[in-house]
Amino acid sequence: ATGGQVPAAPYFQGRHSNGRVWVEELAAKLNLPNDRVKNFAWGGATTGLNGLNQVPGVLAQVEAFIQTRPKVDPQALFVIWAGANDYLFSTETPNTSIDNLNRSLQSLLQFGAKRFLVANLPDLGKLPATRTTEASQRLTKIAIDYNQALKATLDQLQKPDLAIAELDVFNLYQTAIQNPQQFGFTNVTNACLGSSANCDRFLFWDGIHPTTAAHKVLGDLAFEQVKTAIESR
Repeated sequence: ATGGQVPAAPYFQGRHSNGRVWVEELAAKLNLPNDRVKNFAWGGATTGLNGLNQVPGVLAQVEAFIQTRPKVDPQALFVIWAGANDYLFSTETPNTSIDNLNRSLQSLLQFGAKRFLVANLPDLGKLPATRTTEASQRLTKIAIDYNQALKATLDQLQKPDLAIAELDVFNLYQTAIQNPQQFGFTNVTNACLGSSANCDRFLFWDGIHPTTAAHKVLGDLAFEQVKTAIESR
C-alpha cells in the first residue's frame, strides 16, 4: 500500500524487520514463486475490523480476500498470525480476540479453505518494549490465556478434510530466551535497532519485532509444521 515506504529505513523495504520476514522464508522453502503468494496482511492490524491508524484488521483482511476471489483453491495455504496489537496498543480481552479470529477462520472455511497455518503469540511481557514495565506480568498472562484459547479453538475446528498447522511462537521465543546459543543469538533482551551491533546475533530488531535472523528460525519451524500437518496428508 505504501510501496515499501512504511516503515521507513533502516527498516527493510516496508517490513517491520531488518530483512525478509518468516512468511517469505516459508514461501521459499515451499518453492512458491512470488506470483503464487498473495499478501493481505497489514502492519498494525488487530484481530478485529480496524487496526492501528485505521489499517484493516484481520476480519477486514479476510473480507477483502473473499471479495476479490470468485472461488478458493482448496490446496492453498492460508497463514494467519494476529493478536499482539490487540494487547500492546489496545484493551481487547483474549475472549474478544479469539472470537474475532474464529470468525475469520469460519469465513475462510465457508469459502472453501482447507489448509491453514495459524501462529500463537510470543510472551508479550518479555519484549524489549515491555519487559521492564509495570505491564510485563499482565501481558505475559494475556499471551498465555490467548494461546490456550487459540489452541482450544483450533482443536474444535479439526475435521478429516481440514488440515491445520500450528506455529508455537511462544515456545520458540521462550527457548531462544532461555538458550540463545541454540540459535546463534547473544542478545535476547534488547533491540538491535539503533546500535552498531551485528543484528544476526539479536532476537529483536526493535522493541517488538524480531530480526530477520529470528524470522528465519520462525520460517524453518513453520515449514516443519506445514510438512507434518499438511503435506503428509
